[in-house]
Amino acid sequence: MIVDDQAIVRTGMAMILSVEDDITVVAEAEDGVQAVDLAACHRPDVVLMDIRMPRLDGLDALRALTRPGALHMPKVVMVTTFDDDEYVTRALQSGACGFVLKDAGPRLLVEAVRAAAVGDSLISPAITVRLLERMMRTPPPQGAQAALSPREFDVVRLVAQGLTNAEIAEALHITVGTVKTHLTNIQAKLSARNRVEVAAWAWRNGYAHHET
Repeated sequence: MIVDDQAIVRTGMAMILSVEDDITVVAEAEDGVQAVDLAACHRPDVVLMDIRMPRLDGLDALRALTRPGALHMPKVVMVTTFDDDEYVTRALQSGACGFVLKDAGPRLLVEAVRAAAVGDSLISPAITVRLLERMMRTPPPQGAQAALSPREFDVVRLVAQGLTNAEIAEALHITVGTVKTHLTNIQAKLSARNRVEVAAWAWRNGYAHHET
């Protein structure tokens, strides 16, 4: 499902996604209120959600779609612009599973949808650098470094750089299944709900650029 208050944006995204054999656009919504209603009817696997919208913005709609006890909980990928710093930071804490820029291009949009559908996520590298880097200002919590193994730190660093599971597996010469196992353990140790929160933790604590 595509959610954006601009019809031309919805149409453009729908055209890009509809030509893919493995992606079907089941609904389009112009604001958060309509998104919540249509999600209940169509039960999409993935929602592409704009942040700034009338009536109900993307953050409130995100919380409504991923609330505890929801009968159907889609994966929500936030679609944002560079001036949404505060909104994206708040969305990180509300369960978003990915972020792409509105002008990121067709390939990245398609990859974000596919990643979300299989429980992976994609953070546009530009967003990773531009928005998560500011979280480094917060001092690292005591004991944070000791919680992860050296290999888990390798995975965290690459997640923070915006790599997908397949790209991490290739970089570390391990299988995708092993990457997923590491991520499951990392999320448990960091109390992170998804890889986006893992990336945020890495940037906040200064582990995004270097080997540990």
